[in-house]
Amino acid sequence: MTAVRPDAGRRAYLDHAATTPLRPEALEAMLPFLTAEFANPSGAHAESRRARKALDDARERIAELLGAGPGDVVLTSGGTEADDLAVQGGWDAAWDGGPEGPGAVVCAAMEHHAVLEACRALARRTGAELRLVPSDADGRVDLAALADACDPGVRLVSVMTVNNELGTVQPLAEVARVAGERSPSALLHTDAVQAVPWLDAAAVTAPADLVSVSAHKFGGPKGSGALVLRRGATVRPRIGGGGQERGRRSGTPDVAGAVGTAAALSATVAERNATVARVRALRDRLGDGLAGRLGGVTESGRRQDRVAGILHLRIDGVESEALVVLLDEAGIAASAGAACSSGAVGPSHVLASLGLGPEAASSGVRFSLGGTTTDADVDHALDRVPQVVERLRN
Repeated sequence: MTAVRPDAGRRAYLDHAATTPLRPEALEAMLPFLTAEFANPSGAHAESRRARKALDDARERIAELLGAGPGDVVLTSGGTEADDLAVQGGWDAAWDGGPEGPGAVVCAAMEHHAVLEACRALARRTGAELRLVPSDADGRVDLAALADACDPGVRLVSVMTVNNELGTVQPLAEVARVAGERSPSALLHTDAVQAVPWLDAAAVTAPADLVSVSAHKFGGPKGSGALVLRRGATVRPRIGGGGQERGRRSGTPDVAGAVGTAAALSATVAERNATVARVRALRDRLGDGLAGRLGGVTESGRRQDRVAGILHLRIDGVESEALVVLLDEAGIAASAGAACSSGAVGPSHVLASLGLGPEAASSGVRFSLGGTTTDADVDHALDRVPQVVERLRN
């Protein structure tokens, strides 16, 4: 057995799909509203008016970059709230009982838990039937199965833009076509949280009525996100109170979070093409290097179907939880499976949606790269990952 060489001073952060470093542009934009400009934007005095203007300007910029109007953006506490507001609030606004029965909600089985749990809660609360759609072998939603799941009784369809674990870009235009033909009254929601750093989110999410994003996935602050409403879609509030966000989401607005989100989104869009090209080359070098050094490695999904920043591998003879722990000890931050609040992982529901068994679904590891990833990070991973895998296999 080969021991992993200790190197306390070197770490490679390869978990950007979990969260990204705060961009300097976001920090600079936020600082005034964390210090001197602290006023509540709902007030009537000069201090509040300045905060309100900053909030309005940030909303306009976020809307512009996401392909919407300012009145179509609901600022939220992040992607999870945006998903819940879309699924449950969108359903409640569009459907209020009636003689046609509770209806059905359709979502991809690979969805993030923020969507899955919102759909399950909706089904329990309303009596709606929940229909989960499997994935094909490449990690894209199975369109034939989606067509089978959709019928005129379906009231909401949710399919993510980019899978958070595999990085596969979903065929959202085809999803919209199938849903429109088979379930013409249904709202289409997409969780675009993983899309923004890598794709033109305004263009790729255009077929959807409801679009969720989260700032900390593209260099913005944690605890800030947005829900975009299109084609007249609206939501019934999930949080009551003072009627902020045009009555769709009450609570004192986080001005600093909004301006940080707008600044990070602006910088991300401006640099996206260059970042995608650079990170894709790093990702492919990491994938090819590990494949050449290790046997029994399967790269999940086709590279042409995945965003630039995600490399997901299934490694024979290795259990993902142990791998992630030892990688951390070796100075590499990576992730695997579906993490809960304790940090423990189990078999991946995403891999299970591809039809893989429990053993294969417990063998995956995600290396996710971002704008701050360097050649040195990839070199460190190419050095350490084979050592850790050999240690586990032995």
